[in-house]
Amino acid sequence: MSLKSILAAAALTISSALPAAADVVGKVGVDWVGNDIIVEAVTDPDVKGITCHVTYFDRSIIDRLSKGNWFEDPSNNSIACRQTGPIEIGDIDLSQEGEEVFREGLSIIWKSLVVNRIYDRENDTLIYLVHSRQVVDGSAKMAISTVPLFNQNVLWKSGKPN
Repeated sequence: MSLKSILAAAALTISSALPAAADVVGKVGVDWVGNDIIVEAVTDPDVKGITCHVTYFDRSIIDRLSKGNWFEDPSNNSIACRQTGPIEIGDIDLSQEGEEVFREGLSIIWKSLVVNRIYDRENDTLIYLVHSRQVVDGSAKMAISTVPLFNQNVLWKSGKPN
């Protein structure tokens, strides 16, 4: 096996273990120093037909220089998730904690923007929670969005849970 083949196999293995990727669909300037609000579209890798739009604050170099905090952006996030096609649900985590479907760094090491999916069995609803994960101090800033599955034509690849 060549080195190129080994590297390609390793890249495929690593990429399949990573959460979903996001596409920037909007960027709104909020002040004269270059701070922006970024809007990204995130698709759930295990639930086809649902798109979440996540917003976060992106600090400019000027703001970082003036305030002295170089390495992180604020923990202000928002999320809205909607059905954007036929829903097909793969093998998802059905526990109360759910599972992480998206993660993006908001600092070099310490902070990440995270989207978790939780299935509310009793109400037949998918819940998407956006929050910031920090190594030292957790953030209480969060937002949720729900996608009801009740009375929808949903394909559960492994069968609908009871």
